[in-house]
Amino acid sequence: MQRRTRLQRELALLAAEPPPGISCWHSGPRADRLRAQILGGADTPYEKGIFNLEIIVPERYPFEPPKIRFLTPIYHPNIDSAGRICLDVLKLPPKGAWRPSLSISTLLSSIQLLMAEPNPDDPLMADISSEYKYNKQLFLLRAREWTERHAGQ
Repeated sequence: MQRRTRLQRELALLAAEPPPGISCWHSGPRADRLRAQILGGADTPYEKGIFNLEIIVPERYPFEPPKIRFLTPIYHPNIDSAGRICLDVLKLPPKGAWRPSLSISTLLSSIQLLMAEPNPDDPLMADISSEYKYNKQLFLLRAREWTERHAGQ
């Protein structure tokens, strides 16, 4: 019951006051399945891209973080080919920084920030991380190509 009430409140707030470039909604009849869209930020290789994400809200939410993954392929050191995201707020302590006070809106904003500012020191994709660190021009070129190919409007 707590999960459903909290989700309804969070989604209502997200609909009324969405963070710039972020939207989120129920996906089908199940209350624990959400979809989200994040627009690639200006002055990033993801600019003009529309990235779709899947959110699965666990039974113990908000005491357990939702599982979020990209459905749209993205060339990024912290996001793997299955769409999984390496971000501390998506994991429980002690390895993660999830707290029940965080919301889905906060998580999506954190993912949007990660897109703009990758963390090459905690990569899921070692080869892309190495490219980001040592050949940033090539990384930017490939990330733009992937955005045009997979996230273009």
